[in-house]
Amino acid sequence: MALPTFKDPNTNLMLMQSSWASQLNPVLKNPLTNPTLLSGISLVSGTNVINHHLGSTPVGWFITDTNAAATIYRSQPFNSTTLTLTSSAPCVVSLAVF
Repeated sequence: MALPTFKDPNTNLMLMQSSWASQLNPVLKNPLTNPTLLSGISLVSGTNVINHHLGSTPVGWFITDTNAAATIYRSQPFNSTTLTLTSSAPCVVSLAVF
């Protein structure tokens, strides 16, 4: 999502919009600013395959909540439909995928 600019006869306004866009567009284009939150994902001890609902290949993911002490890591390369995680213990997690 890029910051829109509006045509206006006021040159100062046009310059400000251009300046704002050049500063804010890189932040808005960062995939981390719009993650998909997956809540209540039950993981078993071992390999877990989770549909990430992005519609594209993820860039990364992180845990936003967990109800148990467990080591969780990605055990397969990213693909366009699923995220494969391995957990050291059964737990319920919330994940942010971007």
